[in-house]
Amino acid sequence: MKRSMTACAALALCASLALGPLACTNMNRTQQGALSGAGAGALVGAGISAIAGGSGTMGALIGGGLGAVAGGIYGHEKEHR
Repeated sequence: MKRSMTACAALALCASLALGPLACTNMNRTQQGALSGAGAGALVGAGISAIAGGSGTMGALIGGGLGAVAGGIYGHEKEHR
């Protein structure tokens, strides 16, 4: 189970790195921050949850939500400076 979760996380990371620049070309900084934060938060949340023995899906959902909020706030601040 942990092996398949690690493989899924690695595949998601590779896909986000490959497609990230293409998806963010017409977005403002707030949207870019929210999208990047959601992706990073989901990966980190799933990883921490898998290591701790919890549900990787729940960790990814919580991490993605928190990452989206944090990334959106960060991007909004960068946009208005």
